[in-house]
Amino acid sequence: MEHAKTDILSEISTLIRVIEDQHPELQKYLDESRSTLPQGNLNEGKMDDESLKDYKDYLKGLIQKHAKKS
Repeated sequence: MEHAKTDILSEISTLIRVIEDQHPELQKYLDESRSTLPQGNLNEGKMDDESLKDYKDYLKGLIQKHAKKS
C-alpha cells in the first residue's frame, strides 16, 4: 500500500476514534457512510484514493458541524 493511502487511512481511523470517544451521538452516521463508501474496483479489491479522501473529508465535516451546534 502506498504511503499516501496509509496516511489517509490512519487519519480516518483517528477521526473515527474521535467520534466514538468524544461524539458518540454521531456514531449512527458512521454506519451509514461506510455502507455508501465506494469499494473501488471490485476485481482488484482496491479502494481508490479519491474515495478515501472524500470519506476523510466527510468525517471532518461531521465533527466540525457538530462542534458548531454544541
